[in-house]
Order: sequence, then C-alpha cells, then structure tokens
Amino acid sequence: MMTGEQYLASLRDGRRVHLDGERVLDVTADAGLGAGARIVATGYDRLFSADSRARNPAFTIPRTVAELRERCELLVDFDVTLSLSAVAMALLNSASTLSETDSRAGERIHAWFDDCAARDVRFAELITDAKGDRSLPPSKQDDPDLYVRVVDRDRDGVVIRGAKFHTTAGPLVHELVVLPTKRMRAGEEDYAIACAVPANAQGVMQIVSSHHARHGHARDKPVSNAVALPDSIVVFDDVYVPHERVFLDGDVARSATVAHALGLWERLSGVAHMAHLGDQLAGLAQMIAEANGTAGIAHIKDKIAEIVVYATMTRACLDAALSNVDVRPDGMLVPSELYTNAGKLHAAAGYASMVRNLHDIAGGTVVTAPSFADLENPDTGPFVEKYLRGAAGVSAEHRLGLFHAIHNMTADEWGGREAVSWLQSGGGLFAQRTVTRNHYDMAGAVRAASALAGLHGG
Repeated sequence: MMTGEQYLASLRDGRRVHLDGERVLDVTADAGLGAGARIVATGYDRLFSADSRARNPAFTIPRTVAELRERCELLVDFDVTLSLSAVAMALLNSASTLSETDSRAGERIHAWFDDCAARDVRFAELITDAKGDRSLPPSKQDDPDLYVRVVDRDRDGVVIRGAKFHTTAGPLVHELVVLPTKRMRAGEEDYAIACAVPANAQGVMQIVSSHHARHGHARDKPVSNAVALPDSIVVFDDVYVPHERVFLDGDVARSATVAHALGLWERLSGVAHMAHLGDQLAGLAQMIAEANGTAGIAHIKDKIAEIVVYATMTRACLDAALSNVDVRPDGMLVPSELYTNAGKLHAAAGYASMVRNLHDIAGGTVVTAPSFADLENPDTGPFVEKYLRGAAGVSAEHRLGLFHAIHNMTADEWGGREAVSWLQSGGGLFAQRTVTRNHYDMAGAVRAASALAGLHGG
C-alpha cells in the first residue's frame, strides 16, 4: 500500500494538465490541484498498513452483505477517489458477459484489477463523450471524433481519439477507464471501446477545473476545503492502448454492458453519500434555526421535518439496496437494482427542495455574511461580533460558521457544482426512473390489483 507521500510522488509523472489557460507541470504544487491531492494523500495515510499483504479495502470484492455495507461506509468516510473504484466493480461485473465474444476479456479485466490493487492506485470513470449534435448518433456527427473511437489497430493494441467530459478527480488519479457512453449500433464498431489508460500516457491531455478557493479565509469554505477535487475534460489525441488494457473492442451488442453495471455501482455510492448528506442538511437546519431563535416556530419545524423525512427515506432505500442483494455466479454480491435506483432517484429529485427549505430557515445572511477575516480584523471584528450574534448565548463566531457552511455546501461555486452533480451523477433522473420501473414487480402488482377488483381470471 502507498503512503500519502508516495501517492503525491506518483503524480509527478509528466502527466499533461492544463488549468486556467496554463500548463500545470506539477499538480501537487498548484494552489488548487495541490489542495485536492493532499486530501487524497490524507486518505492514503489513514488506510496505510506496512503489512506486505495489506490491500486497500476499496479493492475488496464484496461476497457478504457485511462487506457490501463496509464498502458503502468506506466511500462516505473517504475522498471521492475511493468512490470511483465503482468502475472497477463494474468491469468485474461485466467480465463474464464481455468474455462471450472475446474469450480472454475477463482474464484481462481480472489481471488489470489485480495489478491496480497491488500498486494501490486510484481510478477515474470516463463515460460522457463530447456528443456534438445530440440528435445524431456517433456515426452521423460532422466530426467523427465527437465520440471516443478507435482510429487504428494492430496485433498488439489500438489507437483511440476523442474526448471524455465530467471526469471527477482526473488530474489526481493513475488510471483513466474509458467506457462507451451508450449501446452502439451496427456500423459503430469503432466507438465500442472500453479500456484503461495511464493518466500520463502519450497523447493524453486534461483540461481542468479546480473547485478550491484560492483566496479568502479558510474557515469561509469548510466543506470544499475538506472534500473538493477537480474535474476535467480528458482529450485522447491518438493514444496507443496495449491489448492487455483493452476490455471491449468493436462488440456493439455488449457495448452498454459496463455502462449499465457502472450505473448501479455509481448510484449505490450516490445513495450512500446522499443519505449522509440528508443528515447533514437536517443538522444544519436545526442548528441555524436554534441560532436564529426560530426553532420553535411551526413552519420552521415543518420544514425541518421535511428534511428529516427526506434523509430517513434515502437511508431506508440504502438499507433496502444492501439487504436485497443479488449474488453473481462468481460469488460477488451486487446491490438491488430496484432499491438502488429508487433511492438515487428520490435523493436526487428531492435535493433542491431540501436546500430551499434550508435557505428559507437560515435566511439571506447565507449569501451576505462577512468573512471570518472580518471577524478577526481589529477594526471590523467588534461590529461583526456585536451584530452577527444570534439567540441568547449564540456567538457571532458560531453563527458565522453555520452561515458559511450552508453557503459553501449549497450556494457558492462548490454548492452549485454539487447540486448539478447530484442530479446528473449515475446517469440522470430519467435513467434511474427507467431502471426502477424495469425492476419493479409489476406482475405482482397486477395480481394484487386483479384480486382487489375480483378479476382473478384477468
């Protein structure tokens, strides 16, 4: 297993990263990217074991319900790069299906997974293509590179070209796992490509957005300072991928297999995170109501109750997903498709309403509160202390901390990024609604309705 320092050193590998129009030669030294790298490094140190047989628990293939629950707890407790190990779980789930047409695909997936576990590396999921005109399929675009495709093949590998969007933590991971964005059709074999590419491979470039504050008081951004990692567009400019790192090539019939499996693991991670997020929203709502002296008002209590129900139902779906598992032929457990998708749909669809409740409870100071630097300034501090205090015994510092936490979590650049991410991660609401419907026991519901209506022969 790697230590935090070893992880930071592993990122100084010549990877090509661009941020705000400039090349970043060392992601660990950049103000924004370095902060994210140190978050991940802290996680490496927390998990590190000197035992030569030790293995990052994210690489544990869950074979019991307890192991599946432990995986969810791990994802919530650590930075998002561990959540991105969902792509490895998805490939393992897909190995037998992909092997139906490529007899050695499963063998390559397992060999790659074991190698990644031995090196203790982190992944990024690359699934969303540029897409261009979304009314047109990949083969009908005016530029064939708007979906990642194979442009050349030889006996030892393939050459890929294109770009993938929304790559969480891309500049801070080691393995970029490329998947088709959807099921391809006949004639689109070149777009049916799944493979793993080292982040520093020749021809890979990342165009990055950082979400870390580069100025201001550290206490003004308590959430993003603790969890924010960058996102990137990953460009593949004729990148050679050796055959042992190619998991699917040209098999249009199975091109959506890994994406579907990834959707399940991504949504499980989302439900786990959003169950925790629901508790945080409820806690912030209660604390700011008490600090404002409004906790006893009826409509405030009702809004807090709505958040409590939201958090409770999200966690109930998580528990149901982990209790109603499916067992694959190889013994690997996967969460319930029905409850995972229903839980993610419930949590994502209701998040904006819960944030609205929190903002209504907290008031406008969420977006107009002075900085902690103003509290510490001898000229302005006495006035901030005098006028920002709340109910009896509630100091300005305490109330200011709540306002900035709510602002950072829900209303600033990071909060906006999170709102969009929770909505879109795992495939968006339509995909989750579709999978929920497809896995619901409609036949059983029809039998129950027939019995109710006395239509037993219907």
